[in-house]
Amino acid sequence: MIEVRRLQLDKTKRVVVISDIHANLKLFKNLLHKVEYTEEDYLFINGDLCEKGPNSLEVMEFVRGLCEQSDKVFVTKGNCDVVHRYVFNGSGGIIPYMNRQKNSVLNEMLAKNRKTLEDFMNLEELAHYYHQYFKDEIEWIESLPVAYETEDFIVIHAGIEKKGNWRETTEEVALYTQEFYNQEHQEEKIVIVGHWPVVNYRETQISSHNPLIDLDKRVIALDGGNQIKKDGQLNALIIQKGKYTYTYVDELTNEMTVQKEYNDSMNRVGTVTYPNYDLQVIRQEEYFALCENTNLGIEQWIKNEYLLSDNESTRAKTDLSTTFLSVKQGEKVSVIDQECEGYVLVKRENGEVGWILKDFIDI
Repeated sequence: MIEVRRLQLDKTKRVVVISDIHANLKLFKNLLHKVEYTEEDYLFINGDLCEKGPNSLEVMEFVRGLCEQSDKVFVTKGNCDVVHRYVFNGSGGIIPYMNRQKNSVLNEMLAKNRKTLEDFMNLEELAHYYHQYFKDEIEWIESLPVAYETEDFIVIHAGIEKKGNWRETTEEVALYTQEFYNQEHQEEKIVIVGHWPVVNYRETQISSHNPLIDLDKRVIALDGGNQIKKDGQLNALIIQKGKYTYTYVDELTNEMTVQKEYNDSMNRVGTVTYPNYDLQVIRQEEYFALCENTNLGIEQWIKNEYLLSDNESTRAKTDLSTTFLSVKQGEKVSVIDQECEGYVLVKRENGEVGWILKDFIDI
């Protein structure tokens, strides 16, 4: 059974839940500032402090400091926090992973003492190094529980199993399960998860990285794709007086003003996300192509510049919004891609991501 710690919360106090910081200390601090976090709040950090971003060790140190300053800070393990296990278990795949993923806590630990992988003959030597110099950090991560349970909700990184006693969930499921929102569970409480970027659920919805708060399904999904998606964000769920709200921060800096109001009457919405990149072109137009997403069996409008075609197949280059946004004159938007013909990809302050005509924005 996984380690679950039960908590009795004071319901007069605010609860803030954040997941998938992914080694971005600046963004995490910005989010704490935006939610006006104080030590009177309950703060849950739901895994994946590490990997993808540049500050794994600094995030760990900062979070440990928060835990020392307040007994109302609760941290769970995420799959990205336990990558050291692959070294200690002798998994050969960890070496190509470290070579590919430069922003890894394992590489940070090497750089701390000016070491590289070439300095070690085998995984046994590498494991000895991590034990010798980073024993304290590793033990702290391993001391974290897999889940917290309160009277009203469960906080766990990836998900729980559909069984009468959810505490019998394996650690593999708890840390690594994919698409938990699309699954069912038997627990009456709300299950709050990160791990799987929420935009991946929005293939037929307005594209955004905002949390999915589904009280009917008793699931709240928080992973905003921070450090993984180009237009991703770090989300905070706020629970106060029985109400669930959220806010976010991101790293987009190119803000512009909408010059003309536009209402898209065709209701063209959606998102392309990995691995559903395979397409069949139905109709090619000047700026977009109407395509069938062959994996999903749905039609999506793909910006022409994001199509890769050869004699045998067509696919999307990367994750991409297929949403056309309605915007108001004077509205501020963050620009994601202004290099395409005719249209610009933007993000509204409410988190919606999509295309608007270049004529409607001051570029």
